[in-house]
Amino acid sequence: MKAAFFDLDKTIIARASMVAYGRPLLREGLLSATALARAMVMQVAYLHFGAGEERMAKIREKVLEVAKGADKREVARLVRETLGDVIEPIIFAEALDLIESHRAAGHLVFIVSASPEEIVLPLAEYLGATGAIASRAVVDEEGRYTGELELYVFGPAKAKAIRDVAERSGVALSESYAYSDSITDLPMLEEVGHPYAVNPDRALAKVAADRDWEVLHFSSPIRLRDRMPAPPGLQAAAVTGVALAAATGAALYAWRHGLRLRPAS
Repeated sequence: MKAAFFDLDKTIIARASMVAYGRPLLREGLLSATALARAMVMQVAYLHFGAGEERMAKIREKVLEVAKGADKREVARLVRETLGDVIEPIIFAEALDLIESHRAAGHLVFIVSASPEEIVLPLAEYLGATGAIASRAVVDEEGRYTGELELYVFGPAKAKAIRDVAERSGVALSESYAYSDSITDLPMLEEVGHPYAVNPDRALAKVAADRDWEVLHFSSPIRLRDRMPAPPGLQAAAVTGVALAAATGAALYAWRHGLRLRPAS
């Protein structure tokens, strides 16, 4: 069995998540103007200079600080309600083509992201992926975020995650595919036989050139509803209260990626 593993930001969606959710969060009073401004500054640095370990550590700390005390169930509910309005318009057409190509070839498709599972799991369902692996926050007995992480799917942890999935699903990693824009995902890319650098940052572009990996460039966002109907329960509901995150707020922006079409084989 073959599989395809996709990073999320700048790989499947054209912008980082926090940029997409920032204004609705601000309107709902779930993110302060100051926090949003700081997030935007960090987002610009991320987009132009990539996501190094030190930068991602700072982002993670800020996200956990913002998220502390938020109700996970409410966040998850609101993410699902607003997913169509917020994320759907910024999905790369090339990413959809690539996902569809893998599915048509009979490959399993997984989204593997450092972003919170409250966002990644519904999006994976929305896209018809086989499954998703994402970061998971610790919650207290009342279901509120404690400000700590139970699982952080970043760097080497992504590689371990896909090894675990491969073992459970009977996937041959040597015959499988992985897509990412960031040098921090090098461990994941090295796990598969067919790694692709997607809109790569400078460091990953150099590795790709040195190792003769193919580089993909995605640049055409498209509304998913123009390509396929949304699954039941994920129909867009006007941006009601995008409380995606006091809890996951700042996390949504810095976590990565982009793409271009390459038929699966």
